[in-house]
Amino acid sequence: MPLRRGGGTSLTAADRQTDFLRTGAVPETVTLRLGRGCNLWTRSTGIIRETSTREGPSVDMKCDKCTKNKCTKKQKNTENESLVNDWKSPISDNDEESEFHKLANAKIFLSDCLACDNCVTSAESLQIARQCQEEFLSVLSLNQRCDVFKHKVLVVSISPQSVPYFAAKHCINVTDVIQRLSGFLKGLGVHYVFNMTLAADFSLLESQREFVQRFYQRSQDQHALPMFASACPGWIRYAEKALGSLVLPHICTAKSPQQVMGSLIKDYFAKKQHLTPDKIFHLVITPCYDKKLEALGEDFYSNIYKIQGVDCVLTSGEIMQMMEQKGLLLTNVEPAPLDNIFEEIGDVCIARHDGRGSDGFLEHIFKYAAKEIFGVEVKEITYKTLRNKDFQEVALEKDGEIVLRFAATYGFRNIQNMVYKLKKGKFPYHFVEVLACPGGCLNGKGQAMTEDRKMDKDLLHQMEAVYTSQPVQVPETNMHVQMLYQEWLEGRNSTKVQEVLHRQYHALSEMSNSIDIKW
Repeated sequence: MPLRRGGGTSLTAADRQTDFLRTGAVPETVTLRLGRGCNLWTRSTGIIRETSTREGPSVDMKCDKCTKNKCTKKQKNTENESLVNDWKSPISDNDEESEFHKLANAKIFLSDCLACDNCVTSAESLQIARQCQEEFLSVLSLNQRCDVFKHKVLVVSISPQSVPYFAAKHCINVTDVIQRLSGFLKGLGVHYVFNMTLAADFSLLESQREFVQRFYQRSQDQHALPMFASACPGWIRYAEKALGSLVLPHICTAKSPQQVMGSLIKDYFAKKQHLTPDKIFHLVITPCYDKKLEALGEDFYSNIYKIQGVDCVLTSGEIMQMMEQKGLLLTNVEPAPLDNIFEEIGDVCIARHDGRGSDGFLEHIFKYAAKEIFGVEVKEITYKTLRNKDFQEVALEKDGEIVLRFAATYGFRNIQNMVYKLKKGKFPYHFVEVLACPGGCLNGKGQAMTEDRKMDKDLLHQMEAVYTSQPVQVPETNMHVQMLYQEWLEGRNSTKVQEVLHRQYHALSEMSNSIDIKW
């Protein structure tokens, strides 16, 4: 039903948008696109402009930092507002909104991460719209109808950071979680379920080697150091959009674990199964909405088969929502074994990497560099907290001199401070693990939020306890990785390693044809 003006006249959607563009008033029913350049946003700080697209005019709100203007003030947390477009999933027949309807179906908005609407093209927006449960279920449906020409082999890869979420929510151990998730997915019609630890091993090893190479080249190449981590898509998108040549040459070129997994599935695994890559539908389950955008990257596209390495990304919350809509509890699902990409018999080891819940790039690179460059064996790393718990540093001292200084920088406020230091030429770090989400990947907005869109601190603490209780896997000791370097990648120093495990970055120009997107 349309809203009515004070005099009782019906107010159409077009009228509401006209009023908004003329007066700046924000009626609750107007759909807004929110740029996510900082963690604090109110209506008074938004910048309003009209953007023309093929689909017609739209309203675009950006915080000051997204438009590179200096923020004039910061609002108190009690003044913060987040406008969420609450829509019902067409999958659900249940009118009662579950815990995850807002989470899984919300639009991108300010505090989630950094890939704001101005960084997303119309084409990407349409592709992101297909990164949803409906797309996954449509492939399952086609398979069930036995349409030979459209039949796909369904492969699901599960992020190690998603597993603690299900464990904490259901109070069960990690092994139970992974087997029951496998059982749920295979019950829907999925053929293979893998965990992504193997892909993270590759990403860590390539990042380690690249840092050492950059360290030795630092006197000849001004962009060699500092090196920034490359696993967080929100950070990468922000760097490509807003920071350009200041930062991009400094970002590690190793692919994120998700995109390494895409290469493993669509190349190595496809060949083992005697399939062309386009016959595989690859779904990834992660804690992070921005991984949907990462999956669309042009560096991960095959011109030959017209496919991406990852076809669809669903968050942990979206998977939970699917279970709720079917009236299932994970604890009641019949377990099924996790698959082994090497087709070996036996249980697949569920392990983690050292670090704070985000695959441990800082810790692994620090220990490797200390040994390779300075001959120092580092057993334990001691973090020094600086401005806050999400800005910490680690240093290696030798002969009374600090020879390595690393930092972990989580959350946009800390990232802004880091960039400011880099611009001023007062940057003391050799490597920085940069993550858009405060608290790291376990706190991804696809799993660690309350219904009112705030960090669920209790759940986060439980997830951290689950994650740290898992056994630690050292990438260098993974014999499967060493075998794949030879069998799949033609050696550690081959051209194929660069082609398959590394990527490039692209400075993005202003995009005036962006459109509204829903996750």
